[in-house]
Amino acid sequence: MTAKLKPDWAGENLLSQVVNGLIKTKPIYGLMKQQARKVLINTAEKNGIPWRQTVQDFEASGIQARLDQITDPSVTYPDYYNVPFHAYDEGNLCWLAAFEAESATYSMAMRVWLSENLTWQAAQDRLRSSFHGVLADHGPEQVKDILDIGCSVGISTLTLHRYYASKGLSINTVGLDLSPYMLSVAQVRDAQNEVAQWIHGKGEATGLPDESFDLITLQFLIHELPREASSAVFQEALRLLRPGGCLAIVDNNPQSPVIQNLPPVLFTLMKSTEPWSDDYYTFDVEAALTQVGFESPITVASDPRHRTIVAKKAG
Repeated sequence: MTAKLKPDWAGENLLSQVVNGLIKTKPIYGLMKQQARKVLINTAEKNGIPWRQTVQDFEASGIQARLDQITDPSVTYPDYYNVPFHAYDEGNLCWLAAFEAESATYSMAMRVWLSENLTWQAAQDRLRSSFHGVLADHGPEQVKDILDIGCSVGISTLTLHRYYASKGLSINTVGLDLSPYMLSVAQVRDAQNEVAQWIHGKGEATGLPDESFDLITLQFLIHELPREASSAVFQEALRLLRPGGCLAIVDNNPQSPVIQNLPPVLFTLMKSTEPWSDDYYTFDVEAALTQVGFESPITVASDPRHRTIVAKKAG
């Protein structure tokens, strides 16, 4: 049976319209947001992820003093970034989002292989290695300089850096994100200063030099963006890549049976915390990549829930 292009709960389908109507009803949305947080936290702690303890540790660490050091005051936040998402009224522009991001990331990985009873550590390793495996098969031949756009608290950045460094390569890795709160946590997590630089900036206008990277990654980022912003990030990545370099995207797979068959409670909760879901699940990413100038991309279902798309710059 041919997979549907997108889930029925996304786009203009009747089911999607009903769910969106519920989300736009403020009392119901408030309840959904609370329920979404409760499900995330309880699931995490039930599986050994110390969600609340991690928040308490960060709150007591003095990390807040780093904010001014890493914030670029010239950065202006796009309208799409100034909306509630991930159950936070301030989106990623608050400490609670930054303090909870690591635990939420570990919890997300566990949902990929629910039937296998993996530990959260094993699930996280498997999630990252599945992406790295696609890069090994379809990524650039030479890798020295890496940019991770939308790096959040640096989990994706550090694991990617370590993957290439483990091959004996001399790797220069940069993490870039719009949230200085997330970047403050990323700096603390990078205790050995493995990443060359953590930059506060916009993925669609980084200000970095032309043709300065061999590999650029967008890891679990573009489902959080309207398609216009994603296309602008693709255009910026093309400018930043050297000839023969690659842009690699890993994110939710609209054609995944797991994604398409989520229980109603779960997809409703997910849509209530992801304002650009409909845009993402109806977005032809591969076509957008070729439209900005990449060669025809390769798409691989890298795990049961996610796909990896690798697009090369001609060279």
